[in-house]
Amino acid sequence: MGLISGLLSLLFGGERNVVRETAEVFLENAESAAARSAALREQALMQFGAEFQLQPKSGFDRFMDGINRLPRPALALGTLGLFVIAMIDPLWFAERMHGIALVPEPLWWLLGVIVSFYFGARHQTKAQEFQREVGVTLAQAPKVMENLEALERLQNRSSRDARKEPSKQRTREGRNPALDDWRRLRTAE
Repeated sequence: MGLISGLLSLLFGGERNVVRETAEVFLENAESAAARSAALREQALMQFGAEFQLQPKSGFDRFMDGINRLPRPALALGTLGLFVIAMIDPLWFAERMHGIALVPEPLWWLLGVIVSFYFGARHQTKAQEFQREVGVTLAQAPKVMENLEALERLQNRSSRDARKEPSKQRTREGRNPALDDWRRLRTAE
């Protein structure tokens, strides 16, 4: 009995499991592979999470964010202000507009380039934010499809129930008796 239990202990348990160790030479241990894969995914998610953590902003960064927010409201409010000033003091406004007429054309081109680059960069930033939001929206697509299929099943069931009811008279179109009367009058002519 001691010899058999010692041999079984050597093969299947105890300090070493010879059968398992021999099999792992030819086949990967699924449990160990799953643990390695889970650890790899966990590390990757931690790295991605660290990249998207909000970093504390310095005073300079907050100041620059404030400056970057000024041009759009300044342009909009300045344009509205010009309309108000034109109504309040037309002569003052006319003097200023004559001064603007003396600005050389290359300077207008330079202003156009600066404004285009500013708003183009802003457009690019907003477009990228929109694409990230689209990704979140697309992740919800399977649930939306399930809901649409459920609604379609309900609609099919209600149309089958309506066909089963003999009390409802179905016309050629089945939805507008006045239109059916008009068709009958047209064919009678």
